[in-house]
Amino acid sequence: MSDPLLSYLPEFYKDIGEFVELAATEDTELQSLQTAVNRLFNDQFVLTSSEDAIRRRERMLSIVADPTTETLSFRRTRIVNRYTTKPPFTKRYLQQKLDYIAGVPGLVVVEIDPVGFILRISVGIENAAVLREIEYTIHLLKPANLIYQPTTFAAERIGLHDQAYMIGLNRLTKLGSWGVGAIPFSVRRDAVPL
Repeated sequence: MSDPLLSYLPEFYKDIGEFVELAATEDTELQSLQTAVNRLFNDQFVLTSSEDAIRRRERMLSIVADPTTETLSFRRTRIVNRYTTKPPFTKRYLQQKLDYIAGVPGLVVVEIDPVGFILRISVGIENAAVLREIEYTIHLLKPANLIYQPTTFAAERIGLHDQAYMIGLNRLTKLGSWGVGAIPFSVRRDAVPL
């Protein structure tokens, strides 16, 4: 509530001590009510839920969470992942789901060998909780006719360094005065870094 309750009452109540105290007490209660309503509204959505609401959803989904090693953000991501794993499943869908869980595109690579019925997934993640969630998602989405072959790789970064130069030309000819083969058409100037 933005304004105190006493501001809504007639002026003569502001001089009575009991009404001043009663209005202050009701202001505190109304503020607590507003906070509870805001929390209830935020708990309706996974991405804005409090830890208590996340814990309740984890119990509903039979997820055993370890709050000491798993962040609240990862726990929210896991719940969204569990809610959104509905058929139909395609390679692109699986890649998008695994990229969402990993948090960064490119750390999980999905390959399918349709002739050998093999699903190869390369993972470059070292976080155990994320790896467990990826394994769970793969086993949930993988068709029964595909053989799952997991592999790992070390994610490395490649640095690029570039430079730009400007190279000018001095034109040595004038219209009608250039002797073909006697003098060069132009001469290259030295490169100047930009």
